[in-house]
Amino acid sequence: MVPASLSGTAHAASPVKDPEPPSRMSTVGGKPLGSPGTQMKAKPGQKPPELPKDLTARSWIVSDAESGEVLASHNAHWKLPPASTLKMLFADTVLPKFPKTKTHKVKASDLEGMGEGSSLVGVKEDQTYSVRDLWRGVFLRSGNDAVHVLAAMNGGKDKTVREMNEVAEKLHAEDTNVVSPDGYDKKGQVSSAYDLTLFARSGMQKADFREYASTARAEFPGEEKKGKKRETYEIQNTNRLLTGDFGLDPYPGIAGVKNGSTTNAGATFTGVAQHGDRVLLVTCMHPDGGQGGLEVYKETAKLFDWGFKAAGKVKPVGELVAPAGAGESGKSGDAADRKKGAGQAAAGSGDDEGSGGAGVALGITGACLVLVAVVAYAVHRRWPIPDLARLRRLPFGQGPGTGPDAGGAVSGRDAKASEPAGSGPGPESGSSSGSGQEPEAGTDPVGARKPD
Repeated sequence: MVPASLSGTAHAASPVKDPEPPSRMSTVGGKPLGSPGTQMKAKPGQKPPELPKDLTARSWIVSDAESGEVLASHNAHWKLPPASTLKMLFADTVLPKFPKTKTHKVKASDLEGMGEGSSLVGVKEDQTYSVRDLWRGVFLRSGNDAVHVLAAMNGGKDKTVREMNEVAEKLHAEDTNVVSPDGYDKKGQVSSAYDLTLFARSGMQKADFREYASTARAEFPGEEKKGKKRETYEIQNTNRLLTGDFGLDPYPGIAGVKNGSTTNAGATFTGVAQHGDRVLLVTCMHPDGGQGGLEVYKETAKLFDWGFKAAGKVKPVGELVAPAGAGESGKSGDAADRKKGAGQAAAGSGDDEGSGGAGVALGITGACLVLVAVVAYAVHRRWPIPDLARLRRLPFGQGPGTGPDAGGAVSGRDAKASEPAGSGPGPESGSSSGSGQEPEAGTDPVGARKPD
């Protein structure tokens, strides 16, 4: 029997002493999750694979996205700066409010209050954008400018922050305190690996969230010029497990979700991936920075590999709790959306409306996912993710068209085949080393960035 607490066995030594986690943390989801150190239990008679030995992240968690079982964790409830992964909560809060076809003309006041060095997608004053454009800017480029415009549409930053905290409370994300909607470093702004996983799990119940999170590339509108067709430029997702990078392949089965990087937070990442009928969520926060900026992705990939091999051989050390009011089944999200997703998969429909041409590195068939979903609904606290089968049917590099409203997104494999976008995540929401420069119209702001 592997002991419940494996403090330090899966956490590599750092040349600079890391801060210590609190001796007592939240026990939401189970008492072991509130204990410092690594938590993992083998099932009686089973011998799960050893956890990776060279993990440096201050906090991480591996969980089953559908059952909610936590397979293993390390300081899961440690309150740490979240960086742009907090944008998942922003999307959980604001995304359902506006149809993707709604347009908005940007005012100067919409863009006020962004932190120095903010990551930008290139939103311009006096230009008109669709809600879909803006959400692509949020998910693909982690654009704080797009966040601020959407927050303005929602009634302002203060109102949006208040609502984000309310949604966090509803999701039982008790480690989270939102101060800035974009994740930019602010005093008192914290979350945890456990809470970020709750945000991702909740978001993946929404069709639009799934679309944006799984889109590797898309076209973003440039500046409108009188008498000329509006130009667009390509933007690429900064999630390196989706797109790949120098020395890093896209992770097989990846379908999002969100990365972040700031001075105080270091690198943070939450990802979702599927192998066979198993869907896992992994969150990794603040690993050491000795692998060229890619360590958060490499450590996440190692935890995914471990989780897929260990599933069925470990006893849960906790669970992802259901939102307030979700009931015993744990089901959340739009029931019609779940039914629609399962129906599309069963029919094997080629209709890609709303997918934005998303390319996802996943390889199971729609019929298989429908079978999984049917079984899943019969299991306590199962949250089937309804639309992944439809995304999987899009081969790499294919999509329903190009342009800002037609999609034009391609997959991680094609992104990897083209010129890579720098050598690491780079500064995102609030790093003092960020340039803060807006991309010129007609240029790819990712490809234009020099390697760090």
